Order: sequence, then C-alpha cells, then structure tokens
Amino acid sequence: MSIAKLARRVVRALTPYQSARRIGGNGHVWLNANEAPRATPFSVESSKFNRYPECQPTQVVDGYAAYAGVNADQVLVSRGADEAIELLIRTFCEAGEDQILICPPTYGMYAISAETCGVGIVEQPLTADRQPDWPAIRDALSEVKLVFLCSPNNPTGDLVGRDGLIALLEAARDRAIVVVDEAYIEFCPAASVVDLLARFPNLVVTRTLSKAFALAGIRCGFTLATPEVIALLAKVIAPYPIADPVAQIAAQALTPVGLALMQERVLELNAQKAALKSTLIELPCVREIFEDKGNFILVRFVDGARVFAAMKAAGIILRDFSTKPGLGDSIRITVGYQDEMDAVLDILRGLSVDGISADSLTAQKGSAGKTPTGTAPASRL
Repeated sequence: MSIAKLARRVVRALTPYQSARRIGGNGHVWLNANEAPRATPFSVESSKFNRYPECQPTQVVDGYAAYAGVNADQVLVSRGADEAIELLIRTFCEAGEDQILICPPTYGMYAISAETCGVGIVEQPLTADRQPDWPAIRDALSEVKLVFLCSPNNPTGDLVGRDGLIALLEAARDRAIVVVDEAYIEFCPAASVVDLLARFPNLVVTRTLSKAFALAGIRCGFTLATPEVIALLAKVIAPYPIADPVAQIAAQALTPVGLALMQERVLELNAQKAALKSTLIELPCVREIFEDKGNFILVRFVDGARVFAAMKAAGIILRDFSTKPGLGDSIRITVGYQDEMDAVLDILRGLSVDGISADSLTAQKGSAGKTPTGTAPASRL
C-alpha cells in the first residue's frame, strides 16, 4: 500500500500553492516574487539560542503596534502573513461545515489554506473595474465565516474601495469577519484601513515585513484586530512561532532607524516603478498596464507567452498570470534594480522590433482601447 493513501483525501487531491521558489527556474534576474531588490543590514547575536523564544516577543509587538497606530493587545506576530491567514481559518471555521469567500484573481494562499483545513471556498470574482462585487458578497454573508480581500490586490495592484468596504463591514456585523490583506500597504500608506479597526470589531488586517521592509527571508507577519480576536488566535498559534533571530531582526526593522530605511527604499522603488511604467506605455508589445499600488506591475502583452519565453531564455524570471480569470497574456513584473529593469525593457524592445509590433498586432493593441496614461478601460478585465 502506498503511504500516500494514509493522507487525508483533501491533501491527496490538493494542488500546492505555486510559490516563486517552488516553481523555480534557471535565471539570474529574479522578478517573480515581489521581493525587495536589496537586503537589509541587520544582524543577530546568539547568546540566547539555547532558550526557547517568547511566543509573542514584546519588543516586536510593541514596535509594530506603535508603527501601525494600534494597541499592543491588538497585534499578533506570526510566521509571515501566510500563517495569519491559516490561523484565521483554523480559529473561525469548522472543517467540513464552514466556508470562506475570496475574490479572484487574488492571492492564492487564501484558497490553499482553506482547502488544507477542509473548509469550503466561495468565489466571487472581481467586477469589470477590478473591485469586489459588494452586493454579491453581501448576499453571500449567510454562507461564509471569513471574507478575504487583498488591498493592494496581488496580482492586479488595485486598492479595495473604502466606501464599499465600510458598507460590507456594516452588513457583516455579528455575521462574518472581513480580512483585509495589506501586504503591500507601505507603497501606498494613505490607503490603509487600520483606522477602521476602532469602528468594526469584525475587521482584521494582515501585514508583513516581507515586502517594503525587505525581510522576506525571516518570515515575519502580523495580524491587527480587536483584543478579543487576537486572544482567540493566540489559543491556536504554535507555542514558539517566532524564532529568536527573527524577533531580533524584526525589532531592529521597527526602530526609528529601521523605519526610516524602509521609507527611503519605498520612495526609491516607487520612483523606479513610475519610470518603468512610463516606458512600458510606449512599447508596441504592451496592450494594458494594470494598477500599480504595490512593488510590482501587472502587464497585459499582445503575446504574453512569447514575452515570458523570451525573458526566461535571457535568464529573467517573471510571474505568468495568463491562466487566471480575466488575465490572459498578463505577466507580473517585480520592481527591481535599475539594471534589472533595463534588462527587461531591452528584451521587450527587441521583441517589438522582431515582430510583435507588426501592423496586425499593433491594430490589436489599438482596439484594446489604451488610454493616454497607458491603462486600458477596466472593462478589459
């Protein structure tokens, strides 16, 4: 008998999340995981490695609470925001009974975590303007325990509309928890919804140090919620979820010096992103540029498969989203160093000269309704 037959049925049938490292690829320019292009200068000391770490390291909790503008009892530290997603499902959903709601195309781990926990999934696709379908979500509240929204959304880069979110939170009171994933919020901090935690006990916000803080390798994330929600999650989280070296580095990142470094790099990446976007707009092989509120740009090409293959052949690894709903020929480009962006643009210019810019394809691009700012009408999605 195969050992696999002893596994849960849902695990045997599960297709794992295709993370950047799981997909792999032979390249020297990695622009497929929305990582920061530069590492941080923090260090650790090992004098306490013989002791178990704190379950919730005080210095990290207090530092993040001050940074986010909430109280310490509203913060839970976890192994990345991915663990926070799974904790929420394990805490609030009964296996085999409850469901979560997601709005594809969006981050894949919401569905993977639900599947692994034996929890159902209700899919309510984004609207033509890439917003959550608020009326449809409200209609589904009787069927779901958790609603996951990503803002800025990965991979489309759009922000969740604040008015629609507030109306949903009102409708979901005492019925469902609304989770807003703010993994990329440092690139557009004014759009955060953390201030709504004071008004809505059914709102949860997840955050991470992986993106703007350039600490993807330490796996440190945060849940922001009411003290009641945090206390429930703390019952479920592993006894020692945050390794001491992780806590040391996270604490340094949340000091005034660490925060200033993060904000300086955000300014640099946002400027790099704007320059990349302004050049992409002019390329004949580009049909549509999506919203750009994160540290990435999703681009719909005239021939996405050809672009992806050419990049791969040159050792440039991007993320292909062409199989996702409404995202045919779309590829996500992480904003990296200037030379990395130049390498991407050189390939795209070469493809345009080599034939993607032929009259017939240029006509396709014109029929896509590209606006002067380089973004096609939302109805294209």
